[in-house]
Amino acid sequence: MTRARLGTPVQFGLLALAWGASFLFIKVALTELSPAQIVCGRLLLGALTLGVLMLATRQAIPRELRLWAHLAVVSVLLCVLPFLLFAWAETRLSSGLASIYNATTPLATTAFAAALLRTERLTRDRLTGLLLGFTGVLVIIGPFTADLTGDLPAQLACLGATTSYGLAFVYLRRFLGDRDVPAVTMAFIQVTIGAALMLLTTPFLGTPGNLSLPVLLSMIALGAFGTGLAYVWNTAVVRDWGATNAAAVTYVTPVVGVLLGVLVLAEPVAWHQPVGAALVLLGILAAHGRLSRRGVRASPPNTTPTRSG
Repeated sequence: MTRARLGTPVQFGLLALAWGASFLFIKVALTELSPAQIVCGRLLLGALTLGVLMLATRQAIPRELRLWAHLAVVSVLLCVLPFLLFAWAETRLSSGLASIYNATTPLATTAFAAALLRTERLTRDRLTGLLLGFTGVLVIIGPFTADLTGDLPAQLACLGATTSYGLAFVYLRRFLGDRDVPAVTMAFIQVTIGAALMLLTTPFLGTPGNLSLPVLLSMIALGAFGTGLAYVWNTAVVRDWGATNAAAVTYVTPVVGVLLGVLVLAEPVAWHQPVGAALVLLGILAAHGRLSRRGVRASPPNTTPTRSG
């Protein structure tokens, strides 16, 4: 998908749709596949899609061992671990709720950046954002509801996934931020390493039976779009609109995820879930200085990458 064929607003919309719908595709695939099988399949399809893009754009694969070692760490933190956690969590949670938790990724990134990067101080805006976001997470979990213990481990798994995303983004910035490597190349290596790691567990995953058409289409969409092309669209939007405006996709994906869960799977939505999500989004805005007068006059550059489950 080139810039000439797709305008930036269209790519932004496709990105929000692909990442928001990923949680629906996972839920559908879980009817016939295990969480590990889903992760293995989406990474293989994502690597295949990105490999085709590498060939089409004639990108060379770097041979530096240190680069591959760093990207192997990123692959575990950015692909394998969070994908497994989200897929397992959706065996007990609705796809819409999982998509809401995914919106906490920028907050996790802000917290790790403040702790590990000297250039990312914990300012008043960021501290306010983290406190608002933490409050929002508590509201989403709903400790005041009658039935909490049944899905608490799954909700903690979602938070573990977004924590892993946050640590991965900071690791990327610290160790690979100055590398002159095309984004598609880095994505291809990350996803391919993740696929290889999952293939090592193939003897323990079991063999899937005959997949129904909905599950097959969900896996193709999850791998090719949610794990492959979405990365290219995200790179194009950041390039054309800047990182701050591109980060707005974080606000749209949970809306897409919840709507698809309700419309396609008839999933229920408890009142405290969208309320908590609103607090999380307010926290993200606060962390970026959007709620202060200073932030309104001149919003600071966004260093928080976005990512889907």
